Amino acid sequence: MEKDLAAVMKIWLDTNIKAHNFIPEEYWKSNYAAVKEMMPQAEVYVYEDDGTHQIVGFIGLTNHYIAGIFIKEAFQSKGIGKQLLNYVKEIKSEMRLSVYQKNIRATAFYQREQFTIQSENIDYMTKEKELIMVWSR
Repeated sequence: MEKDLAAVMKIWLDTNIKAHNFIPEEYWKSNYAAVKEMMPQAEVYVYEDDGTHQIVGFIGLTNHYIAGIFIKEAFQSKGIGKQLLNYVKEIKSEMRLSVYQKNIRATAFYQREQFTIQSENIDYMTKEKELIMVWSR
């Protein structure tokens, strides 16, 4: 389990830094410890590579809130995020999330997956605009 947590956290950090180049890298590094501490309380579903049995992606939720879908860069755009999202759509009747407006790729992904923008706000920590998106069965 500790090995899995380390793998998940590496994906979390690497993916956040890459996807959010409009936010200083230090922001993600400074939140690493807090996220690692919260991770065991979240619902986390991982995707393992069939060949290597290494974790290459995961989705994290707290109740009906998607904290994020994170896929290793080399495995992105291969349908893994969609598979993870479809899995949780089977067990949740509704979900919500927030995504930075500047994260065009993630915003487009969620819209393709039938999430709709409910509202906008400014993330007080990063001063970036976030879109609050919702999905229901």
